[in-house]
Amino acid sequence: MGLRFTVLASGSTGNATVVSSDAATVLVDAGLSGKKIEELMQQRGVAGSDLDAVFVTHEHSDHIKGLGAFARKFELPVYANEKTWAAMHKHVGELPDHQRKVLDSDSAMELFDLRIESYAISHDAAEPVGYCFRSGGAKLSLATDMGYMSDKVMEKLRDSDVLVLESNHDIEMLRMGRYPWNIKRRILGDTGHLSNEAAGEALCRLLNGTTRRVYLAHLSLQHNLMDLAKLTVNTVLEDNGFFYHRHEFALCETHPDRPTEWDLVKA
Repeated sequence: MGLRFTVLASGSTGNATVVSSDAATVLVDAGLSGKKIEELMQQRGVAGSDLDAVFVTHEHSDHIKGLGAFARKFELPVYANEKTWAAMHKHVGELPDHQRKVLDSDSAMELFDLRIESYAISHDAAEPVGYCFRSGGAKLSLATDMGYMSDKVMEKLRDSDVLVLESNHDIEMLRMGRYPWNIKRRILGDTGHLSNEAAGEALCRLLNGTTRRVYLAHLSLQHNLMDLAKLTVNTVLEDNGFFYHRHEFALCETHPDRPTEWDLVKA
């Protein structure tokens, strides 16, 4: 089967993704209730008992809401760095020591035939990370919840076959929206979220013929629209000389309330 994934849900109301190789299946983040995560996985033919581990990007509630109950129910090992563990402990509740696993930022581990690489990102959390997954010569990268795309992160994401990339907000919609200015400033800042324009600019530096699909993710319900995000990213690419055919490259959608179809990262 090879490396494949489904984004169960993406956005401020909750985030969770299932990544599967021939020998391992893992959940990245558990930002919905445990019951809802099970329902979404069931839609893609996955049960909690099929999982081998959970990997956490950071401690915000839209990434760990159901983590404690879900991990306890299925007795799953949970991987996060030490600062994230400290920040989320009171929200996750007690987990047996054998389920509390530490994966340092900018480190990697092997889980059967699946290689998981953690990399540090810029976000207003204790020690947030993104993840890259490799198996059978295929590479999937998850890159959301970051205020800006540093050169170091660029190097981590380079040569991904498929990339799940934050395209959180339209700048003008955010500026004209109802949020208080301090919240707007947080979102627009270096520890906030990537705008549609920033996502497009990042892709201009990342696309080198390897990446076949980019899933736009973590869209704001108040300050973005999927069609607008795709249009903006595509316009930035075209303005920088990137013209592509659908069989070469595609911008794909994620959803806040339903899973994407299974995607085989590299056929």
